[in-house]
Amino acid sequence: MPEMRFVIEWPSGEQQVCYSPSLVVKDHIEVGESYDIDDFVARCRTALDIASERVLKKYGFPCNLARAEAARIASAAARWSGQRGVQVRVVRFVE
Repeated sequence: MPEMRFVIEWPSGEQQVCYSPSLVVKDHIEVGESYDIDDFVARCRTALDIASERVLKKYGFPCNLARAEAARIASAAARWSGQRGVQVRVVRFVE
């Protein structure tokens, strides 16, 4: 199962490298696109849940790293909760 990383840019300009155990993230976010913060968190959670399920099916246990990454993204996004027009940009995929 090919793992990947994706680089995002928060509204503050800070960049973060995120992990996924599967390329499924590419089905949910696109390089160069900006997403409203809540939409971005939901897309990442969905993609990382699917990735964790794929690991479960292949190896018999879910991917704790995918779950932790979804939680880390949600936690980082919380500082902009409730602010309108705040977006996260997907900078690049790293495979």
